[in-house]
Amino acid sequence: MKIIVAADKNWAIGNKGELLVSIPNDHKMFRQETTGKVVVLGRKTLATFPEGRPLKNRTNIILSHNASFTVKDAVVVHSVDELLECVKEYSTDDVYIIGGASIYEQMLPYCDTAIVTKIDTSYEADAFFSDLDRSPEWKIVSESEEQTYFDIEYNFVTYKRV
Repeated sequence: MKIIVAADKNWAIGNKGELLVSIPNDHKMFRQETTGKVVVLGRKTLATFPEGRPLKNRTNIILSHNASFTVKDAVVVHSVDELLECVKEYSTDDVYIIGGASIYEQMLPYCDTAIVTKIDTSYEADAFFSDLDRSPEWKIVSESEEQTYFDIEYNFVTYKRV
C-alpha cells in the first residue's frame, strides 16, 4: 500500500480540520496517482470533501469506528483488521492511504511507499505526519525538481520502506 500526503517542513499536514495550503499542482498529482485506484480515508477527511461525498472514479474505503456510519458510493470498515481484509482483493500498488492524521498513523506500518509533497514552509498546525527523514525504515528513492506556487516552494518526494 501507498501513502500520499502533503506536509510542511515540520511534517505538519493540517490545522482545524483543513489542509494547510491548496497547491493546484499537488491536487493534479493526487488525481493522476489515485484515479481508478482505491483510496482509504477517515470519516473526518471525507467530511472535508465537496458535499462530504466520496471521490469520483475511485473505490473509496472509509475507516470509522462508528458502527452505524454509512456512506453512499463508499465501503465503510470499522477496524484496521477489517480494512486489511477488505483491500486484499486489490493490488497493493493500487491502494492509497489519503488521511487524515490518525488514519496515516494507523496505516503507515502497512505501507511500503510514501508519496510526499514536501512544502518548504512552516504553518500553524494541529495535525502531523511521521517524519520519514528521521526514520531509518524509510529512504528517498526519487525527488522532483523544486516547484513554486506564488511564494510557496515544494517538491514531490517518494520514499520506500527499506
